[in-house]
Amino acid sequence: MSLPPFELLRPDAVGSVVDLMRNLGSDAQFIAGGTDLVPSMKQGLFSPRVLIDLKGLRDLDFIRFDSDRGLEIGALTTISSLADSALVAREFPVLHEAAKTVASPLLRNMGTLGGNLCLDTRCLYYNQSEFWRGSLGGCIKKDGAICHVAPGSETCWAAFSGDTAPALLALQATVELVSPRGRREIPLGELYVNDGLVRLTKAADEILTAIRVPAANAGWSGTYRKLRIRQSIDYPLAGVAVVMRKRADGACAEARIGLTAVNPAPKLIAAAERLSGQAYDAALVDDVARESIRVGKPLKTSASTMEYRRHMIQVFVRRALTELWRGKH
Repeated sequence: MSLPPFELLRPDAVGSVVDLMRNLGSDAQFIAGGTDLVPSMKQGLFSPRVLIDLKGLRDLDFIRFDSDRGLEIGALTTISSLADSALVAREFPVLHEAAKTVASPLLRNMGTLGGNLCLDTRCLYYNQSEFWRGSLGGCIKKDGAICHVAPGSETCWAAFSGDTAPALLALQATVELVSPRGRREIPLGELYVNDGLVRLTKAADEILTAIRVPAANAGWSGTYRKLRIRQSIDYPLAGVAVVMRKRADGACAEARIGLTAVNPAPKLIAAAERLSGQAYDAALVDDVARESIRVGKPLKTSASTMEYRRHMIQVFVRRALTELWRGKH
């Protein structure tokens, strides 16, 4: 599989990118690390006439933190920078752990946080060669009309499989988007659409420039659990991010749980709100773990079975909550 022909443009300022997108429109597509886009282009999933290389935007590569503004991360910050950051490890351990699990060292060196948050959704029937897809007549996401995962569905059930998104959802992150129409900042959860075809509320001419986490979420305990076939390279088959703030008496002041790789969008588990103000209770933890599979709905989008992934969501939630609550993490 080879890359289709394209023109590569390398602007060095956000304003230049905005001007290019104003003029090129749907003919252009952004590329940063390229770890997701380039293989997809080789598979014939995307064939943009122009690629706009964002790596020249040096101002979007940073990690900053202060007690008033909180954590700010440039969209072009590499995953390796997050995994290597002592600041992130100390103040936001759930994000640090999630970053460490992404792919392999080489891919973490290339891949960016913005790219990881904007990953294309994945599916056994979609992420294949053009020849393979053609044998099935395509799918609802590419060159067809049927979702082979859920044939009766009018929407696409390809799964979002980014590792950093559930961690940042649990940390109440916001994202900044820039386009020819100006700047806007939205909660990270509002970036996603629970449809593997639509995927994002981000317009094609918008560039994600920064990610922000409120200072109030600094210092929370946190952990990330990832199910995958191999312990490197692989996308998650299911991922669980948990953060918790405890009171002096050991009770849970507040907790949040994020899921990835089991829906077309990353999700928060609302049942985590039941933990607020409670002392550790194994039965309560089990209740929240069981409630998690009402939110996470793994279908046949990967090599693993739906039943096993659903079971492991509960296991991960139970283990993570127990460790954080009882002070083992």
